[in-house]
Amino acid sequence: MAGGTIDIWPLYLYHPGALTLNFAIDRYASCVVETRSDSKIVLRSSDLGCEESFPSLDALRSVSRYRLPLPARAVRYFAPETGLNITTHSEAPAGAGISGSSALMIALASALDRLNGRRRGIEKIREIAQNLESQVIGLPTGCQDYYPAMYGGVSAIELTEAGIERKPIAIDCDDLNERVVLAYTGAPRNSGINNWEVMKAHLDGNRAVYRNFDRIAQIAGAMRQALERGDWDQTARLVRDEWAHRRRNAPGISTPLIDLLVEAARKAGAKAAKACGAGGGGCVFFLVERGAGPRVAAVVEREGAQVLPVRVALRGVQVRVSA
Repeated sequence: MAGGTIDIWPLYLYHPGALTLNFAIDRYASCVVETRSDSKIVLRSSDLGCEESFPSLDALRSVSRYRLPLPARAVRYFAPETGLNITTHSEAPAGAGISGSSALMIALASALDRLNGRRRGIEKIREIAQNLESQVIGLPTGCQDYYPAMYGGVSAIELTEAGIERKPIAIDCDDLNERVVLAYTGAPRNSGINNWEVMKAHLDGNRAVYRNFDRIAQIAGAMRQALERGDWDQTARLVRDEWAHRRRNAPGISTPLIDLLVEAARKAGAKAAKACGAGGGGCVFFLVERGAGPRVAAVVEREGAQVLPVRVALRGVQVRVSA
């Protein structure tokens, strides 16, 4: 909802009061980990329709490129003592910007940690998952993407010199469900529009980007207060303000289709909108008047986007063990 990108270390260290606000949605990522009697490692993705296998952990570690890099990196790190079948599934579309890969990494790391009998705390699981994903994409990753999968609900992720701390925000989630429309515009087509470009501009001393992040940090703090007192008019104003500042960070973070959707949805009852993730495609989040959701969804689909039915997911990651 607010404060994205500033959660990438060390950006938040330069903006006092930095925090990110987000909420978990019921577009789930999951994995099934099965032990084998031999040393073979078999990785499958049911949503991608993809599979690769290795005769042993050593064979997997000898490869530098994978068809399924997220589970492969997780297996490399956790180093199971037996062969495994791992099947993953994600309900997030490709490049949606709604933390699908981060949720999958939380599921994988939690399952493999349990398999190894370590039972690390969820914050250590987040640290491992974040570092593994950074290895996969070859770029720094932010922390906030992992928290919806860790805890569920609505969160304020406080970013300070002392570290990262998640605080739940107590709001009426049934009310929030009535105010959310999520639309998928397609995978981003311009890989140059990403958080790394913005981060690099910040660290290179781009004063305009620095000022934008100052304002984005202030907006997130104000939005937290608005959410805590149930002030949806103020929340909507702040979403609009945050999106305006985010667009200034990188030309192309929006697209003609996103601009079209935002204007059409506004006329149908949307009070605010913003692209999810790094923009350039992916999903757009609309905050709408109560009762206007079906009308906004119909307009959005008529303009060429796919509406993803979502509700707030109230629980975070769960690990189930079968004999």
